[in-house]
Amino acid sequence: MNKSNMTQENALDFLIKRLLAEDRRYANFEIPTAYAEKRSLLRSLMNVRPARPISEEFLEIQDKLLSEETREKGIVDGTKLKTVLEDYPNSTICHADKLYLWQGDICTLNVDAIVNAANDQLLGCFVPGHFCIDNAIHSAAGIQLRLECDEIIRRQGHPEETGKAKITSAYNLPCKYVLHTVGPIITGSVTANQFQQLADCYRSCLELAAAHNVKTIAFCCISTGAFHFPPQKAAEIAVKTVCDFLDIHGEKIERVLFNVFSLEDYTIYRNLLE
Repeated sequence: MNKSNMTQENALDFLIKRLLAEDRRYANFEIPTAYAEKRSLLRSLMNVRPARPISEEFLEIQDKLLSEETREKGIVDGTKLKTVLEDYPNSTICHADKLYLWQGDICTLNVDAIVNAANDQLLGCFVPGHFCIDNAIHSAAGIQLRLECDEIIRRQGHPEETGKAKITSAYNLPCKYVLHTVGPIITGSVTANQFQQLADCYRSCLELAAAHNVKTIAFCCISTGAFHFPPQKAAEIAVKTVCDFLDIHGEKIERVLFNVFSLEDYTIYRNLLE
């Protein structure tokens, strides 16, 4: 196959057919004709695929497709964003010259590392096309991310503990690394232990970033989505933990971005930071 002349749709068709061929249950599956529906199908097939080896040919074509899609979405240079101090000159928050608030798709950020709110298997979300950040990051990074996370869990021999973090390559994302951390899952009132666990998530990521010479790190809103941590309290913990870390290790981290997606979260962080 001449990969250099493949269109995006040719690549999409190839990848879908390869994934369908892996499972006999899909033997009579009819591939849609509309591009958007095909793309949604590919994401769903990637989401439900177990962590198992796949051909280099598949990965080469997948990488070309995902990299081109990232470019089309528009890559955001995290070093060119305005600091909290620049946005809010009267801010009294500590380290305002190192903190950033940015609303958008974390998968488009060109920074050293982004943070993923992971599950304890670190394998990404298996729900087809789910809205969570775990699903979005794994879908944009490619199948290799699930394979590397699976190797980490196999090597350590147990699920990832709440409050801990692991680092992987970012593959087809514009950042260099992904930091995976498992936040607390809230089913009722938040306990004191869960407050501490969320703070541990931020601290673990910052310590891991510093150990790997990560100078710019972008945090998502850990645990506030599908894990139901109250957004206001989560933001307060995030800002305090980051500032406390920078008080002691400020020379190791140059920039910390608080990435938000919803207007609600943006408003919460803005009120805390301005």
